Amino acid sequence: MTEITAPSDTTRLALLHALGIDMDTLPRDLAATMEALAGEILNLRVERDELLSQLKNAEALADRDTLCPLFNRRAFTRELSREIALSERYGTPLSLIYIDLDRFKLVNDRFGHATGDQVLLHVAQIILENVRQTDIPGRLGGDEFALLLPHAEYADARRKAIDLEQALSGLVVRDSADKTIEPVHVGASCGTVAWRRGLSAEGLIDQADERMFIAKTRRKGNAARG
Repeated sequence: MTEITAPSDTTRLALLHALGIDMDTLPRDLAATMEALAGEILNLRVERDELLSQLKNAEALADRDTLCPLFNRRAFTRELSREIALSERYGTPLSLIYIDLDRFKLVNDRFGHATGDQVLLHVAQIILENVRQTDIPGRLGGDEFALLLPHAEYADARRKAIDLEQALSGLVVRDSADKTIEPVHVGASCGTVAWRRGLSAEGLIDQADERMFIAKTRRKGNAARG
């Protein structure tokens, strides 16, 4: 519920004075009308400010993923496009990390989707704990995440990707009540790319996705040989 406090007499008179209206020279009925009008103007200002605040909150909610405290894909792509424009203008480096969980489907199948949601929330928290203030994390959908690193060269982004893979490799899901259910070691595969001129936001995401798929395939091959 929105509450609006009526403006005081002093506030109404201050507005009229600012508009150059001398209340002392007006007939009593006209002065009362002008004061009432000033009150309406002030009330409209309060309502406008409240609506602007609500609009800003609604826009913030529209940008957020429905589960994780991260940008959703639409908002992340918008921010990526904005950073690309800045890099194009000023020649600054820009890198992107695409993160895909390795055995997330197995978590849902073995422990249920509620546990899967908890895993996604935990992954989002790990990402947030391993970013700079200027980095932009997002959830692209399902078990796919991305991290945008403005002013970061490829080598720096690759080191960050390795750090994230190591942090996520320690994520294990187990059933504390039923020891017969085999736990799932989640882990993640990352694909890292550096932006180059002429590459769009979706193009950069697609390239990082391809790099991630190569990394995931390599990891599966190494595990099979091991």
